[in-house]
Amino acid sequence: MFRSLAGVNYRIWAAGAIVSNVGTWMQRTAQDWIVLTQLTHNNASAVGFVMALQFGPQLLLLPVTGWAADHLDRRKLLMATQGAMGLLGLGLGILTVTGMVQLWHVYLFALLLGVVAAFDAPARQTFVSELVAGPNLSNAVALNSASFNAARLIGPAVAGLLTAAVGAGWVFLINAATFGAVLLSLAMLRREQLYRAERAKRTRGGLIDGFRYVRRRPDILVILVMVFLIGTFGLNFPIFISTMSVTVFHQGAGEYGLLSSIMAVGSVVGALLSARRDRPRVSLLFAGAAFFGFGCALAAVMPTYWLFALALIVIGVSSQTLMTTANGTVQMTTDPLLRGRVMAIYMAIFMGGTPVGAPIVGWVADTFGPRWAMGVGAASGFAAALVGVFYLIRYRGLRVRFAGIKPSFVLAPREVVREELVETEATVTRTS
Repeated sequence: MFRSLAGVNYRIWAAGAIVSNVGTWMQRTAQDWIVLTQLTHNNASAVGFVMALQFGPQLLLLPVTGWAADHLDRRKLLMATQGAMGLLGLGLGILTVTGMVQLWHVYLFALLLGVVAAFDAPARQTFVSELVAGPNLSNAVALNSASFNAARLIGPAVAGLLTAAVGAGWVFLINAATFGAVLLSLAMLRREQLYRAERAKRTRGGLIDGFRYVRRRPDILVILVMVFLIGTFGLNFPIFISTMSVTVFHQGAGEYGLLSSIMAVGSVVGALLSARRDRPRVSLLFAGAAFFGFGCALAAVMPTYWLFALALIVIGVSSQTLMTTANGTVQMTTDPLLRGRVMAIYMAIFMGGTPVGAPIVGWVADTFGPRWAMGVGAASGFAAALVGVFYLIRYRGLRVRFAGIKPSFVLAPREVVREELVETEATVTRTS
């Protein structure tokens, strides 16, 4: 499960990353709380707008960010982006501690953070391939997710307690300080032991090669469609959890932070289960999507705070299984020369759908109630599962056979699928 930690560079990176991730989750929790309860009167649409500003640049800056991840030194790029995010946390913290913060300040800092994160995300995702050898890449991706969600166990709970005790401003300042850990880890890496791949050459069509590549890979296309559906309409947890906590169960900041931590328990379990597998499996994508829809539907009808919290564990396990498998599959099956651009497309679709989905989900929560907003998340999971079934029927030859009255599901032989992918790769190479 933890085989990637055998490499000293990955251990150094993981140590710095988990500290920074704790700070990130602290800031997200405190930010959503002050927007919902201090800067507005329980306005879920405002929370959705903050999310739209924070994740919109992922989509708008896609060609530039993918190019940067493939052509620039990723370690240096990450040092620049992580330092910039630390400064933004510091600025928002100072405004909040001094009592000067207004809603438009949060909007502005969310937008600036989104621009920096648009460059950070594909570089950070693909930098993992420079820390570990190829066979352990899937494990490293899963452990990254486990680290991110382990921090989610700690960050929201601590943020809730600190927000209630000393205010959100100090949470933002602590987050700014945590970026020092990841900057230190990047400086401490043994550069001679990095697995540096050949850099992509600068060509006239370099920016669109990633799109051409994805267009000819139906296995990656179906993953992107599934990720778009769930990322856009399903992974709006700041809206789901905050509105359910405040307007349905009438809880405070501490209980709100606890809900995020409880869901993270499921997320960590899902990531660690993915880390145990030798390779990502396509079937887990579709099972994860279906169970995500089921978990959201279950949470929507829970009558009490603690039963709702238990349903969040199901959502955490299923969503993390889906996203870790999707990330690992895309990274492991993509040409290394195009990996940065393809991962930029992946991250743009994953995070960039938020500007569309978050305001819609926030409007549903304000107009019809938080339970109906959870229903939108459930629908996204079931829709993604149906897309996966269509792919299995169309490209993997899924058939249902009956032995008496007992059904069984049969796929085309793996060798046939592998031959089709090899032919696709050859076509893409010739076109490029």
